[in-house]
Amino acid sequence: MVEAKGILSAKNGMNIYRGCTHGCIYCDSRSKCYQMKHDFEDVQVKNNAPQLLESALRSKRKKCMIGTGAMSDPYIHIEEELQLTRTCLSLIADYGFGLAIQTKSSRILRDLDLLLAIHKQAKCVVQMTLTTYDEDLCRVLEPDVSTTRERFEVLKILRDHGIPTIVWLSPILPLINDTDENLRGLMDYCIEAKVKGIICFGMGLTLRDGNREYFYGKLDEHFPKMKEKYIARYGDLYYVASPRSERLMAIFQDLCRRYKIMHSVKDCFEYFQAFEDRGPRQMSLPLA
Repeated sequence: MVEAKGILSAKNGMNIYRGCTHGCIYCDSRSKCYQMKHDFEDVQVKNNAPQLLESALRSKRKKCMIGTGAMSDPYIHIEEELQLTRTCLSLIADYGFGLAIQTKSSRILRDLDLLLAIHKQAKCVVQMTLTTYDEDLCRVLEPDVSTTRERFEVLKILRDHGIPTIVWLSPILPLINDTDENLRGLMDYCIEAKVKGIICFGMGLTLRDGNREYFYGKLDEHFPKMKEKYIARYGDLYYVASPRSERLMAIFQDLCRRYKIMHSVKDCFEYFQAFEDRGPRQMSLPLA
């Protein structure tokens, strides 16, 4: 545990934890550019995050959306014990701010009461990553987190409670899950859960120093000779696109248009970053 000096970024994002225990084999947060000085699974905990957050919220002149989960999932395993995320959500609710939270874990349902309280007075948007429709493959690619089916169940519960959701459809791993069946299965989940939007930067994944080495190690472990195919096709490219990218993007865009799902990355970001004040307002008296 560490005593952090600050909690909110310039764009009002926060990471209570630094590192993750979900074990996703493709995670960009492992990249050396983020300068973590500890093992990725040896999670650094910002023990004073609630105190820092309360101080920051008190000092803000205007209400806004508070974001979390972009770098490290707020519902990693240790959250069950520490409950720092829950404490921070309680503060966001108490001070009337909005929330844009991103996770892969069904643990978020523990805090459904706070999500509803936030959404009643401001806006709460839950973002859920989906990448792999096949449950067995999911357990290989994302071994220590809720399966895709479990996340789908979360999306439906949030739907039924009127909380808007946005799905991050990423990454799509070339030669592994870049199939019509995988994409259509994920899209069926999104359609049934009536998600507000889907963020998709393309059919592929990013590989940087740090996460590339880890990813290739896992390919050797689970997909023999696949690493050699990646190296031959992509070399040291930062973005590795599926050879089926054009077809998959056409399917994705067609389904989004057909079911009126927001799928412009710009529109999705603007939506979950826009604060909406739904709190009680004082009636102004008519002028004499």
